[in-house]
Parts: sequence; structure tokens; C-alpha cells
Amino acid sequence: MIVIMRDFKGKKVAVIGLGIEGSSVVRFLQDKDLEITIFDQKEEKDLDFKGIDKRNLKVICGEKYLSGGLKNFDIIFRSQGVKRHLPAILEAEKAGVEISSEIKLFFDLSPSKIIGVTGTKGKGTTSTLISNILESAGYDVYLAGNIGIPRLDLLPRLKSTNWVVLELSSTQLIDLHKSPHIAVVLNITTDHLDWHRDRDEYVNSKTQIVKYQKDNDFAVLAYDYKDSRKFSKLTRGEVFYFSNSKKVNGAYVNNGRILLEIRNKKIEIGRVENLLLRGRHNWENVCAAVCASYLAGASINSIKQTVFSFKGLEHRLELVGEVGGVKFYNDSFSTNPQTTIAAIKSFSEPITLILGGSDKGLNYDEMAKEITKSTVLNSIIIGDISKKIKKSLQKSGYKQNITELGYPKTKKIIEEAVKVTPKGGIVLLSPAAASFDMFKDYKDRGNQFKEAVKSLR
Repeated sequence: MIVIMRDFKGKKVAVIGLGIEGSSVVRFLQDKDLEITIFDQKEEKDLDFKGIDKRNLKVICGEKYLSGGLKNFDIIFRSQGVKRHLPAILEAEKAGVEISSEIKLFFDLSPSKIIGVTGTKGKGTTSTLISNILESAGYDVYLAGNIGIPRLDLLPRLKSTNWVVLELSSTQLIDLHKSPHIAVVLNITTDHLDWHRDRDEYVNSKTQIVKYQKDNDFAVLAYDYKDSRKFSKLTRGEVFYFSNSKKVNGAYVNNGRILLEIRNKKIEIGRVENLLLRGRHNWENVCAAVCASYLAGASINSIKQTVFSFKGLEHRLELVGEVGGVKFYNDSFSTNPQTTIAAIKSFSEPITLILGGSDKGLNYDEMAKEITKSTVLNSIIIGDISKKIKKSLQKSGYKQNITELGYPKTKKIIEEAVKVTPKGGIVLLSPAAASFDMFKDYKDRGNQFKEAVKSLR
């Protein structure tokens, strides 16, 4: 049974954004004898009130949902999709209103030890792998957040003996004032510039994951990325690294072997060729998970068994099937250029690459150069940023086939891909962009791709 560590009684609470996080906050608070107002830019009829008692709630919706200001509240709970620097939020904060969030509330109330994972990409894969290893080792572990169970829904079940593994994004970390017992920092490149004011804010927001650690905590950092490596100067915890190429104090790959080297122990975990996860970029995720789970107390046997049986997550380089000698891979979770670069480097076969979507303010020149050097024989470009990607490809000197399809049905995209892909080749959906111009979200995009491939059979 959770003991609430703070008193909400009689408080005026604003919840901005009734998505997964906002709904979780409302469900958690609605029986705490306080006044809740929900703010959302969607119309009320489009909101999901499942599990919420609407009788004592006030709801303010529409385009001008924050026009009345927020200064009259005691606490504001901001969902991660809501920008931290919105004028209404900053004005309320200046007036003395507490700015909180679902993740801040969870850190305040959780009795369990937390492993937090952040980075530009790989968070879901690494978090899931850590959770699976600890479960295999016999620990009572919960995977929560953007994947797994909503965090606040977990609180009634948690004990001090549990582990909670959290995937943490920059938009959640930006104003977090506590850090997890084990902080895992993966690659940091560039993303979410449609949300953050600039790249510096994006990188700095992630530093919160180590900034408040104590002497008995651990930081597990990506050695191969300068920004991630710098986090070692910001933590009071014990620092370990993981690397694809360098011998480090932690976990690393050397001559095709995954090695764990910690506290004068050197243990071979196994060979990368035996991993079911495809792609060199996943070696980093595996090394991060090996190091973090070992520090949490997992046995070497449980690490080995889990790592080499783990097939990865849906929509992350997911093999959908093979039709007519052509393999189809769903990497719809790829919403920036870096993940698409990692995806194309995972294959030596001829590739037909499906790119494009809505604009997040990212630059595609580096990706275009990598595509030009790769085995990508066909680039099928869709959505809002198709012209932007085409311009980058032409600028890089790409001489292969470029097909612009605009905003077609997914079946049409697949039909075009089948026409141009040779037997023994790969059709790879790795869009390097958000999905909201044509799809509900990346899952919808990936599921439509899978359905279209099935229809070929």
C-alpha cells in the first residue's frame, strides 16, 4: 500500500494534455479531495476519458485552451508533449505555481529502485532488454512508461525490493529534479527540434538523468558519443561505459566478442554474430543492458541467456516476411536520420528504402551522404518532407532511382517497392521522420506496412 508523501488536499490542480500521462495523473489524483481542471487543445469529444470520473472535473479545450492563463492554480502537471517553455506555463511558474509532471510525481512516490534509460534512439530496446535480464535473474521488475505499464498505475504494487525500468525522453527529463539509481545514457545526436528551442536545450535536458545522483548510484554512459561521455562530469555516482570499439570500464565489443570488464573481473558474454538483433547499432544497446543489469545484480547466466534469445521490439528493424525472394523490414520507429543511417548499415543486400513523413526541423544531408555510399538502389519518398529529402539526396550525388509518391496509400507504396526491388533484396521502411502527416502515429504506419506486405502473399 502506497503512503502518499505529500498532501494534495484542497489544492487546485491543472493537468495539461489528456494523453497517456495526463490520464494517468487524473486517475491517480481524482480521489484525493482536490480540484482538477483538464486543459487540452483537442475538442472534448475527441478526448479519451476511460477510467476517469468526469463528474468533479472541469475541462477546457480547443485552440485557445490556455488563453485564460494558469496563475490561479497550485500545481500544474505538464504532459511530455506539452512544451515546457509555453508562455502560460512560464508565467504561472513566475507567479509561484509548482510545475510538475507524471514522471516527477512517480519519482517522488516510488519506493522501488529505478533504472532510467535515455538517449536519442535505442531507449525502448535497451529498457526492455534490461527488464528481461532482471526478470530472468529472478527479480521482481516492472517495465514502465512509454513502453510497458503507465508509471502511476504501478504505485500500489511497488515495494522497496522491486526494480522499475523507465524509458526517459528529453521532454520528460527537462525539469526532473531526481535521478535514478542506475542511469543509462545511450547515443545523443539530434532530435525533437520541433519541441526544444535548440540542440543545446535538447542535450542539457538529458543531463537531469545523472545530475541528482548520489555516491552509491551508477551512471552507464555511451563512450563512443562525445555528448554522452561528458555526463561523467555531472554525476556523483560511479561511472561505467559501454562501447562498440573501445576497451572500457564496463561492457564493450572487441574482435566480435561482447566483454564485461568491471572491478577487476573480465567476462566474455558471447559473440555478436550470435545476436538475433540485427545491426551494429544494437551492439551498443546490448552492451548498455549487459552493464546496467550486472550492476543491478543479474547473474552472468541470466545475462547470456536473455541477450542471445532477444528478438527486439515491434517496429524496430522488425522482419515482417519474405515474398518472392524479397525481405521486408519494418523500422517505422525510425523518426530521425540517425536511426535510418543505422538501419541501412545493418544490411549488405540491395535496399529499396521508404523515406519521409512530417517535418521535425531536422537536417537530412548526413543521411543522404550515407545513403549514397550504401547499397540503397531505390529511394521511395513520401509525405511532407519528400522534397527536402530529395534535395539532400541530389546534393550528396545520389545517382540511383528516386521515386516521389506524395501521400499514397501504403499498399501503393509497397506495390512500387516490389516493382523495383531485385530478388534477394530488402524493402526497408525506415522513414527518418515523424508520421503525423499520413498516419495516426509510428505504430499505425508500421502496422499498415505489415498489412500491405501480408496482402502480397
